[in-house]
Amino acid sequence: MCGIVGYVGGRQAYPILIKGLTRLEYRGYDSAGVALICDSGELVIYKTKGKVKDLEKVAAGQDVSGSIGIAHTRWATHGEPSDINSHPHYSENHRLALIHNGIIENYQALKTELTRKGYHFQSQTDTEVVIQLIQYMMDSRGASFDEAIPMALNHVVGAYALVIMDKNQPDKLVAARKGSPLLIGVGENEYFVGSDASPIIEYTNKVVYLGEEEIAYIQRGQELRITDLRSVEQTPQVRELEMSLSEIEKGGFPHFMLKEIFEQPCTLRASMKGRLHPELGEVKLSGVIDNRERLLSAQRIVICACGTSWHAGLIGKYMIEELTRKPVEVEYASEFRYRRPVIFPTDVVIAISQSGETADTLAAVNLAREAGAFLFGICNVVGSSIARATDTGCYTHIGPEIGVASTKAFTAQVTTLFLIAISLAEQLGTVSEERRSALVRELQTIPDKISRILEHDAQIADLAKVFTYTRNFLYLGRGYNYPVALEGALKLKEISYIHAEGYPAAEMKHGPIALIDEEMPVVVIAPRRGNYEKILSNIQEVKARKGRIISVITEGDTDVKALSDWYFEIPDTEECFEPILSIVPLQLLAYHIAIAKGRDVDQPRNLAKSVTVE
Repeated sequence: MCGIVGYVGGRQAYPILIKGLTRLEYRGYDSAGVALICDSGELVIYKTKGKVKDLEKVAAGQDVSGSIGIAHTRWATHGEPSDINSHPHYSENHRLALIHNGIIENYQALKTELTRKGYHFQSQTDTEVVIQLIQYMMDSRGASFDEAIPMALNHVVGAYALVIMDKNQPDKLVAARKGSPLLIGVGENEYFVGSDASPIIEYTNKVVYLGEEEIAYIQRGQELRITDLRSVEQTPQVRELEMSLSEIEKGGFPHFMLKEIFEQPCTLRASMKGRLHPELGEVKLSGVIDNRERLLSAQRIVICACGTSWHAGLIGKYMIEELTRKPVEVEYASEFRYRRPVIFPTDVVIAISQSGETADTLAAVNLAREAGAFLFGICNVVGSSIARATDTGCYTHIGPEIGVASTKAFTAQVTTLFLIAISLAEQLGTVSEERRSALVRELQTIPDKISRILEHDAQIADLAKVFTYTRNFLYLGRGYNYPVALEGALKLKEISYIHAEGYPAAEMKHGPIALIDEEMPVVVIAPRRGNYEKILSNIQEVKARKGRIISVITEGDTDVKALSDWYFEIPDTEECFEPILSIVPLQLLAYHIAIAKGRDVDQPRNLAKSVTVE
């Protein structure tokens, strides 16, 4: 959600900034802009509603010289998408320029006061308030550029990742962070700034993750200097990025989403590497082993997540309860944080987020911390906010996920939850050694079984054409596959814009059955294990009302196949592992329907990859 790029060094900044914005397009945005201090000494801003390619057209023929600059892709919150509301924003005197991710909650009060003092606002954004406030601190209090920034930010309420430049200091950027991610790439006599690593990795793998309420003074030819909001010096911690440039490129696939679906055999092996030990029949997780007593003594586990991660959490609930016999609750983080949840110091709260920056999930973590709960994070991005805010956890290690509609992150999150469940059960002694060994051995086979499903991609693509003009879908599942119904429906909604709903199959009779007719495709996740006879009855009820059945079945099944208009086969596996397999054909179905409809599957409308604002 929104993207930030900054550069100061010896190269021309504009090409680096534009390429960086292109790398960040996956985050979702509606406008783009760039600010440069040109060789002439002028501070110029070019910005427009639309895509990065539209920004390039605006800047064509203009002065884009200079070796320092900032750039931004905006996802509108305050003020509609427009040229004037796009970032960067000037200060009143056009000396300063600023870009911003996040939301300034008290912007209206600040704007009213600054207007009363004679400052004029060009946009409807909350962001412009910050740059005008910084100028006010310089004008009214005689503060320097460096001094004015913490003075201003101490009056700001909300979340922000900011980068600011001053035309009177053409070799310096200042960056600040609170509640929204920001990192600084350290090169040879040059620095890069990014809202994530994707615009930086091409140039350096050495980064500093800016901490909460920290300000970075980034000056060409000098060491990086970081302070907190009280101007107390902090020591920068330089880390090495684990990602590579090839991971953020399509690798011959037409879209990132399809690439990431096909990466799942490899990403699941990466998630299990060093943790799954089939020769011993064991799972070894340092996050569990190092916190054994605290985890084993937990009276309850609460899983907090949003969207796809919430669906993964539901599957994890079933597995953890089945193997450990501990009660598990799954909460939407966005609801959890705004009510008065009952949290005990004996609780373990598991926070799940691909980016590790999801605003609502991070807020839920902070709420749980205040109540004394033990915090366990599951995320993909090393050094992310949730990774730092939790007591321990597991990285999913899947590499960057660029497609907005999550695919490989979902299966990796489910796999990680299974590893946690098996590890806890082993420590608690709530599962027999024979059963545990069987689960461990079977989990090791799942990547190869996904590869077999992916061999049917062309068949699924052909079927998708049938549904190009369908307006509604219903997805049904039971037990472990009920969350798969929710996730399958979400994927279709996100990228094809077709209305779809997921339901527990038994709940169909309590309302959704009224929708079923010959125009309604019904996707039924019906593998052989689990409540097979019950799901078979549900399919018969749909057929009796002339519904069209698309089923996900176990290889060799003939009963459900006979009742289905179309079917996808998956290899047989343990019931608990079925979701990792059954979601794959549904990911492909959603992808190919969206392609048939001409949708932008990697950047669907109105959506952002990482929801870092409320």
